[in-house]
Amino acid sequence: MIDRRPFTAALAALLASATSLPVGRGRMPDAKPPYLLLYSLDAVTSGAPLADENEDASYVYQVTCVSGPDPTRPGSTGSVDQAEWLVDKVKRAILARDTGTGRWVSPITVPGVSVMCREVDVEPGGTNDPGDAIISYVIRFRFDLTPA
Repeated sequence: MIDRRPFTAALAALLASATSLPVGRGRMPDAKPPYLLLYSLDAVTSGAPLADENEDASYVYQVTCVSGPDPTRPGSTGSVDQAEWLVDKVKRAILARDTGTGRWVSPITVPGVSVMCREVDVEPGGTNDPGDAIISYVIRFRFDLTPA
């Protein structure tokens, strides 16, 4: 069985280090926007994951990129441009590969687990009212895992 909690913690750590942004796991972090929210969603396992330690798993996570006002500009608000910049940072953090080796630039290290696949599951996009003070952009990723 592949435990979910260590993978979630490793993914949150990857996002924080690769984007240099605060990451909240299922809740707002103790920071002002911009920041990222990480939600654990669907999971699919093959076979009998509780009885067989060699079974694979697919986990889906949602990353919500939250833009916000520029603290150096009073009266400013979050923007669609900033939200899209955030999602581009997240995509690079999770999906970027080294062109020479083909390996992911930002490894997700979990003892006993190997990441076979990382891909965008669905990208619903951003909020549609640029008048909001905070704009968010949602993207979901699927990770296919196997015991190492």
